[in-house]
Amino acid sequence: MDIHALPCLRFERKIPKPMPISYPEKPVSIGDHIRKKRMELKLLQKDVAVICRVTEDCITNWEKNRTLPQIKFFPHIINFLGYLPFEVDKSTLAGKLKAHRYTNGLSQKQLGKILKVNGATICSWELAEFKPQKEMLAKLKEILEGK
Repeated sequence: MDIHALPCLRFERKIPKPMPISYPEKPVSIGDHIRKKRMELKLLQKDVAVICRVTEDCITNWEKNRTLPQIKFFPHIINFLGYLPFEVDKSTLAGKLKAHRYTNGLSQKQLGKILKVNGATICSWELAEFKPQKEMLAKLKEILEGK
């Protein structure tokens, strides 16, 4: 038997390239979440900058936790990540208010203007120090449910 006549067996094994040392396994900050998602999608910081409508330097500073994003950029960040990058208890009014503000890029002052109350009032509601009156609860329900 001629051993040269045997079919050649070829074994290939694909081993995924490990993530860089800078890959945040357990993200804590918003910057960590952005870096993790960017690396998973194999995007450059300039690509994420376009998505978030900011400069590349902003993405660098966020990822290195030098600065925090302004709330007006949160809708783009949340859209990019596909989730809210921090815990908010949406079962409470305070949590629903925070989640609404973050996903819509509103400061407490801006939401206060919409509701015709002071931004400090929004803050006290989010800290559960005070509860809105009945009429305001109805107005909040409309806003939070998108009616």
